[in-house]
Amino acid sequence: MPNQIAFLALAASPIFVAVMLSRLSVERAFIWSMMLCYLFLPEPPAVFDFPMMPPLDKHNLPALMVFAILLGRREPSGSLLPDSVLGKTLVLTFVFSPIMTVINNGQPVFFGLVGLPALGLKDAAALVLEQFLQVLPFLLARQHLATGGAQKELLWALMIGGLVYTPLMLIETRLSPQLNNWVYGYFQHYFAQTIRFGGYRPIVFLYHGIWVAFFLMTSVVSAFALWRWHKGDGRWKLLGVALYLTLILVLAKSLGSLIFVVLLVPLVVLLAPRTQVRIAVLIGAMTLAYPLLKGADLVPQEQMLEQATKIDPDRAGSLRFRFHNEDQLLERAYIKPIFGWGSWGRNHILDPYSGAILTVTDGFWIISIGTYGWIGFLAQFGTLLLPLALIWRAMGSHRNDAISPFVGPLSLMLAINVSDMIPNATLTPLTWLLAGALTGYAEKLRQAAPTQRRGHANHTAETRRRTVM
Repeated sequence: MPNQIAFLALAASPIFVAVMLSRLSVERAFIWSMMLCYLFLPEPPAVFDFPMMPPLDKHNLPALMVFAILLGRREPSGSLLPDSVLGKTLVLTFVFSPIMTVINNGQPVFFGLVGLPALGLKDAAALVLEQFLQVLPFLLARQHLATGGAQKELLWALMIGGLVYTPLMLIETRLSPQLNNWVYGYFQHYFAQTIRFGGYRPIVFLYHGIWVAFFLMTSVVSAFALWRWHKGDGRWKLLGVALYLTLILVLAKSLGSLIFVVLLVPLVVLLAPRTQVRIAVLIGAMTLAYPLLKGADLVPQEQMLEQATKIDPDRAGSLRFRFHNEDQLLERAYIKPIFGWGSWGRNHILDPYSGAILTVTDGFWIISIGTYGWIGFLAQFGTLLLPLALIWRAMGSHRNDAISPFVGPLSLMLAINVSDMIPNATLTPLTWLLAGALTGYAEKLRQAAPTQRRGHANHTAETRRRTVM
């Protein structure tokens, strides 16, 4: 169980956010507050669980504090919802669809001798509030991180955050993952899963070693992006930082994040931002296709298992276990396919005598479908992937020099993060932060498009007049 330090740190986080907002610009304070709280506050079960409310933890408390302070200042920041009708529809559906989930789950669920409670009015209020708190970083980032300068600030924060985290990662690589236990009094996951390739993979203060490696992967990509577009002194220092972070990522022993780095770094270093955005859109489309194909039973699982067995039999066994659980959970989700089963673990299959959960939810997509149905899944993943489509569409109306060069790397990182939610549940406040910042930037590009076209037409007309003269 978490010790007093864990709850004290969580209780002090609103004060930390308030101090940051009082001393820094809104965009810088928002970015750094969200990132530092995510990296250093304790994971659940360190939560404040008040009646009639979802648990308040490090994933939602900082954004809630930012929202409350900015609301109290009454600063003009425009609408909280996206500009587009599709964006508004996706966000509102994501937030309020749990009401329909509760209405469709008014009866208890029994597994033999074990029963789970029916959902009621309290659950509807708590789930709607939980959804709002989850999407709040997206809404705030759309308002306050919509410029190219904010994108650069975000890349700098990710890179520096990785540098700050690497000494802690090295300590746990050498001594085993113990920092959370030493500081907060508990271990946040299964210790056996930190043992990999004859050593340890660090977990620090995050949920799992996969989460740590994924965050460091974004630090590596950010460093290479900043190195590519940096002008002036210090450019080669940025390259050194990027290579150092890459080395630490190798020591983190996470194959998935290493594959992402091998894929993304050449794209970030060699390709133009427009091409990077196009590739991000393609990755996003492929990500959305997997659950849809899986739901239609069109995924060639046996062929994939055969190929995996040729490469690594252990990995093939892990993949077979994953497919088996996905099939079981999807079969259960088909009973309530539209709005899902809701909370209290009703989307799982339980042992009829002990009540133990028999299914494992690795990928976030299956969690989303089982809990809130296909409506909730499409609303959530649609909100996350919408900025990629918006930017791709808005970029067609602008010259290359009018587009931030950092929009490409951030788009790739968002697309890869959403794709990683197929095998893992790596949805974090930073994911929503990226999606919101890109949505706001896409909206600004679209608003500036008529001015850009008029300026280009005037320039063309003036050139023709000069040619005639």
